[in-house]
Amino acid sequence: MELIVVTGLSGAGKTQAANVLEDLGYFVMDNVPVALLGRIAEFAVASGNRFERLAVVTDIRSQTDFEPLNKISVELNGRILFMEAPTAVLVKRYKESRRPHPLQGEGVSVEEGVDWERRLLESVRRRADWIIDSGSLTLGQLRRQIETLLSPGGAHPLIPVTVMSFGYKHGLPMEADLVLDVRFLPNPYYDPALKPLTGLDGRVREYVLNNAQAEEFMKKTTELLAFLLPLYTREGKTSLTVGIGCTGGQHRSVAVAETLSGALRSRGVNAESNHRDCGRSVRT
Repeated sequence: MELIVVTGLSGAGKTQAANVLEDLGYFVMDNVPVALLGRIAEFAVASGNRFERLAVVTDIRSQTDFEPLNKISVELNGRILFMEAPTAVLVKRYKESRRPHPLQGEGVSVEEGVDWERRLLESVRRRADWIIDSGSLTLGQLRRQIETLLSPGGAHPLIPVTVMSFGYKHGLPMEADLVLDVRFLPNPYYDPALKPLTGLDGRVREYVLNNAQAEEFMKKTTELLAFLLPLYTREGKTSLTVGIGCTGGQHRSVAVAETLSGALRSRGVNAESNHRDCGRSVRT
């Protein structure tokens, strides 16, 4: 029997992860108290082939004693998938949902509840087989990460990459692992015909990238990432976010992010582009 325990921070995407596992053929049980995990696993084993792939979701709502997870991971050969996200992202999600955090009470803010929960789950996180940070992931990206982790023979040879364009005037993206500044490239802002457009337009991309400096930059950046991705994978990293920044996040960074993600895909990398500031008014 294959057993996966999905746990982690509240609001970090455990339910979405469970849905992915269900789609992959796992029998999923949600909101299971930690104290019952051992009995559930033993019942699944005793039932023979009825539950060949079982996933159970548990979190801080059940209790603060996570010691039974040791039995799951040691005696029953179960694996732990730990979901997390930056505190700022979790606070934003709770404010948008208007639901209280499980540890939020009188005199305790959402942020304090998240920090408290993070401390309580630190020992579980250290025992986890996989850790996924959902802070910048779409549902599609989360699905691909889980599919990669569970693929036969171990992890996918290259981890998924998100190439995120952004504007420095709007702040650095917290989720970026690497950040590259492309403000040295020609700026379409100063061309009246291109100013209202974005880097998603072919005319803007040609203006930004059709020069020797841009071509050399794209070549060397693609080669750098091709070199780094196997090394990150070997160290257990499950995804990589590359930030591409220009002044406003409308023209140059978008053009480069689109082109770079395409170049990575041509090399067999699971790469997507994400344009954080492209929806803002075009002012670079």
